[in-house]
Amino acid sequence: MFSIKRLLVATLMLGLAVTASAAGKPNVIIIYTDDQGSVDANCYGAKDLVTPNIDRLAETGVRFTQMYAPSAICSSSRAGLMTGRIPPRAGVAGNVSSEKGKEGMPTGELTLAELMKSNGYTTGHIGKWHLGYTPETMPNGQGFDYSFGHMGGCIDNYSHFFYWVGPNRHDLWRQGEEVFHDGEYFGDLMVDECKSFISKNKTKPFFIYWAINWPHYPLQGTSKWRQHYAGLPHPRDKYATFVSTTDELIGMVLSHLEALQLRENTIVIFQSDHGHSVEERTFGGGGSAGPYRGHKGNLFEGGLRVPSVVSWPAGLPRGEVRDQFVVGTDWWPTLAELTGASIPDKHKLDGRSIVDVIRDGKAKTPHEEYYWQLGKGKNAQWVVRQGDWKLYGNARENVKPEPAETLRAADKKTFLANLAKDVSETRNLAGDNPAVVEKLTEISDRYQAELNAD
Repeated sequence: MFSIKRLLVATLMLGLAVTASAAGKPNVIIIYTDDQGSVDANCYGAKDLVTPNIDRLAETGVRFTQMYAPSAICSSSRAGLMTGRIPPRAGVAGNVSSEKGKEGMPTGELTLAELMKSNGYTTGHIGKWHLGYTPETMPNGQGFDYSFGHMGGCIDNYSHFFYWVGPNRHDLWRQGEEVFHDGEYFGDLMVDECKSFISKNKTKPFFIYWAINWPHYPLQGTSKWRQHYAGLPHPRDKYATFVSTTDELIGMVLSHLEALQLRENTIVIFQSDHGHSVEERTFGGGGSAGPYRGHKGNLFEGGLRVPSVVSWPAGLPRGEVRDQFVVGTDWWPTLAELTGASIPDKHKLDGRSIVDVIRDGKAKTPHEEYYWQLGKGKNAQWVVRQGDWKLYGNARENVKPEPAETLRAADKKTFLANLAKDVSETRNLAGDNPAVVEKLTEISDRYQAELNAD
């Protein structure tokens, strides 16, 4: 599969006949935060956070109110973003191993980096990967010309060790080679890497996938922001500190783009990989889903609905909001359209271009239906959304906002919500709407059969 994919990419490059000096193509930066809650930015209504740079992107771009993550767990969400496909179709139904020598996303997948590279872009990965820990499945094997960051799910931001499942191991890599920056703050390292990559490639189109590993635990924000949030209750204070530290990093890179006069023609996408964490390692919470039920690891709205902004001052509307239903897998075909990349014939995507939605607030969602699956086998969580109806199979959650009712056995099997009437998913409507349950279950069965065949 690896050789087939390389042949496909080479064919694309020949067919497009583009050069690195192609004029007019926008640069692209995807900023993918980690475990950021559904409403955790000022432009999403947060009153206790300071996020001027996320807000700055919203003021110069389009903000989405119904952007759904490809999945509610780290690796799967990243696989969906990188391939434009439902994560199980991309071979990543759940988290992949954080251990060196373990494979991740199959090399046969055509990644967004490979698509951009075939279109004359220099491609860079900075930050978290979590999609494989072998040479073939690390970033340089998946279409990135340059890579700096950690391969596992998280690291201590000063020692760059993975401490969460033994044995403790160092995890910091540049171009597939282990590097050591003991005691240097990973946030500063990421900013330096972003700025360096931009400066070196400023005369040609570039694509950066900046996967900021924050506000994922360990919550190691800077002293400046710890002092600012000293009055907030635990654990919101620690989480807020990390969100504002993240926002400050984003501002440094935006300012660098502006200093080089590249900002106007750079597409910047900001998005969280999924909802906030309620794990013990993040003190049981700190993030907020606002009115939405759920969190990281489940498929209620709080696990899937994420903050998301796209800003391209030279080419897209500014300061506007879109309420249409869209998904993170949509960025793959959307960026293909915005940059003029050619999508191979018969390449199956689950994402759809949302260029029309971005440009026009009255455009229809490109999704008549959509399917999510987290995990494998009969106990895998799954969701079908069609219109305002959402059916959740094998439902689970660790916490819930009031007045959500307790998940009973029947709720766990099938939970039906109408998002137009009850966006908080407080009541299971399955018993009152058997025809809707049957219809959406048939859609789920079709997707599962298709995925099993793949």
